[in-house]
Amino acid sequence: MKKGSPYGIHRVIEPEGSLPQSALKIDNQMEIYSNEILIDVETLNIDSASFTQIKESCNGDLDRISRTIEGIVKERGKMQNPVTGSGGMLVGRIREIGPELSNRPIKVGDRIATLVSLSLTPLRIDEIIKINSVTDQVDIKGKAILFESGIYTKLPEDIPQKLALAVLDVAGAPAQVKKLVKPGMNVCIIGGGGKSGILCAYQASKIVGNTGKVIVVENSLKTAKRIEKLGIATDVIVANAKIPVDVLEGVKEVTSGELCDVVINNVNVEATEMSSILITKDEGTVYFFSMATDFTRAALGAEGVGKDINMIIGNGYTKNHASLSLDIIRESKEIRELFEQLYI
Repeated sequence: MKKGSPYGIHRVIEPEGSLPQSALKIDNQMEIYSNEILIDVETLNIDSASFTQIKESCNGDLDRISRTIEGIVKERGKMQNPVTGSGGMLVGRIREIGPELSNRPIKVGDRIATLVSLSLTPLRIDEIIKINSVTDQVDIKGKAILFESGIYTKLPEDIPQKLALAVLDVAGAPAQVKKLVKPGMNVCIIGGGGKSGILCAYQASKIVGNTGKVIVVENSLKTAKRIEKLGIATDVIVANAKIPVDVLEGVKEVTSGELCDVVINNVNVEATEMSSILITKDEGTVYFFSMATDFTRAALGAEGVGKDINMIIGNGYTKNHASLSLDIIRESKEIRELFEQLYI
């Protein structure tokens, strides 16, 4: 049995020399190398920006969505949306463990969630069983490969699989909030009504205390009311994040013109960069968790309005991010009940 690169470079077909995530095509044959793990895939959780783009391009037709997903995987050997460049994550059972990884605390038959993107994961879809266009989850029969460097977590026994998958898909966001937010800060969550936004708002509210603010910007009145009911924000602004001036005016009003120390962008649509930038204090921080972010637009946009701010690319991995996010579900009865309604 051959040993491959720990980063999966041995599976790159084109362009030669690239890493699996940036590659246009990777080898998805399912005979493993000595330092790989083979997974029987049960569910794909397509990332929100990717699924939204596919759903809109297919006019919501499930058959067309299914064919589009199958076509992407057939062409690329992985689930990487060619428009957004993003993927998602998966849940499945371990079928085989390469001998080089035999010392890991896992065994054949364990159900795991991968914590690396589908945009770099060799994947083969044998059959799409069901698509849930509300939760962005796709039940399949198929197989996937996890590289030696790939991170994963065993699924918890006290949280249903679908719920755990939904939470783990965005685990990096609330974990980054814990790193960035300090007591007394003004924090704004743009797109705070989705799963990542709710988890971020909850985490921020634990930290800022009575002297800070947690502001949520949401386009949907229905979702805004849901946030208010959860009690995880001091202020909820109903505004379209594609219209920066409206967001700026709303934030100026609730902060008495102070603006925000930290802004977390969780939206799944394009052209919201300037809303995030305008509401950030000079030398404040914007964390772009959204895969719909155009980083050229963000960089040049900040320059154009004279904003000296820190802008962070949304890294989906932070140490202990899986346990932190699952603990939110354990701590908050209200969030757990809402997520169970939405994702189970």
